[in-house]
Amino acid sequence: MSVAILFISFLFLLVIGSPIAIALGASTFATLVLFTDVNPIEISAMMFEKIDHYSLMAIPMFILAGQLLSKGSSANRIIEFAKSVVGHMPGGLPIAAIFASIIFAAVSGSSPATVVAIGSIMFGAIQEAGYPKKYAIGTISTAGSLGILIPPSIVMIVYGVTAEVSIGKLFMAGIVPGIMIGIMMMVVTYVGAKRLGFKRTEPQPFKVRLKKMGEASWALMTIIIVIGGIYGGIFTPTEAAAVAATWAFFVSMFIYRDIKWSNLFNIFLESAKTSAMIMFIIANAMIFAHFLTLENVPQMITTTLLEWDVNAIMFLILVNILLFFAGDFMEPSAIIMIMVPLLLPVAVALGIDPIHFGIIIVVNMELGMITPPVGLNLFVTSGITGTSLKDVVVYSLPWSMTILVGLLLVTYIPEISLWLPNLMYGD
Repeated sequence: MSVAILFISFLFLLVIGSPIAIALGASTFATLVLFTDVNPIEISAMMFEKIDHYSLMAIPMFILAGQLLSKGSSANRIIEFAKSVVGHMPGGLPIAAIFASIIFAAVSGSSPATVVAIGSIMFGAIQEAGYPKKYAIGTISTAGSLGILIPPSIVMIVYGVTAEVSIGKLFMAGIVPGIMIGIMMMVVTYVGAKRLGFKRTEPQPFKVRLKKMGEASWALMTIIIVIGGIYGGIFTPTEAAAVAATWAFFVSMFIYRDIKWSNLFNIFLESAKTSAMIMFIIANAMIFAHFLTLENVPQMITTTLLEWDVNAIMFLILVNILLFFAGDFMEPSAIIMIMVPLLLPVAVALGIDPIHFGIIIVVNMELGMITPPVGLNLFVTSGITGTSLKDVVVYSLPWSMTILVGLLLVTYIPEISLWLPNLMYGD
């Protein structure tokens, strides 16, 4: 009865337009007060206790690093480097936008930040080169979603904390799927451009490419520092976040000199707002999940599915369908905090690796970022391009379907996710 009341009140609050954090917190608070002997005052202490986690400290640091790099010239330098590498191919500029998104995603760790940074520069350039508007919008809105798959990733940190698995392994596990899906999107763009009659142009000289890479190298070093430092055992993912923020500050302020001291207050303020929003969602989602655990809901779901003799293949189909629809209405961090305690015990019982399961969830969250009605990347793209939300959804379909194919491959070929972490960590 109490679980039914929890979900009914949660869905009701969502339907009437309450923010996801309020819907989670208010429904859980009411259910705890009505059906348990928990003191209401203890609930706020419980929320603070749930987010008092060392790994979660990485989130504000990675957000700050992304803000520092996206507000300066790093994005433009990465774009120029990407154009010099693939800009001469049919579909070169849209492919360059995807390539730049992959690189910037690894720098910022945020999908919306990637869409804004790359899209605001590349949207006009792609159209000026004669490509249809849908090409510019489709590539920008979807490639930006790679920001939550390619490390460092805030969504992966949330999953790692919730599932109690190695965040370092998760970061490694996201690299191959992220690059694979990015290449698949480039191939779709290339084939479409050839059909539209766009021809290959003269490639830029090697010296020019080397120069562009040199100009972007300081920003690109962020990736090497974070991934190399974690894998090399120099620092933990949380420490890597602090190093990334420090490095981004150093590069933006003293190397590129594209951020002034007067800009820092607004950058820190925006980072603090974004961090507070995410942490508030996580805190409310954690007490929501805590109540479900108290009521033994995860154990009941596991027992029921095992009694029904559901195998791993069928379970993963159900998980993908469930997460796809959840991603249409909820923010990724909240989905993970609610769904992982329910689904992970079943996955483990069926022999599914928790790291592999985490990547499946993250790719589903990618789709959620570009799926109406609340796909955040769609709204961001609509805002920076002045295009209606409906048109953004339609223009994005070929690339969205490509990510869906990538999801199927990642789901049923575990080695795509597990090969690199197993290689690096010796499992």
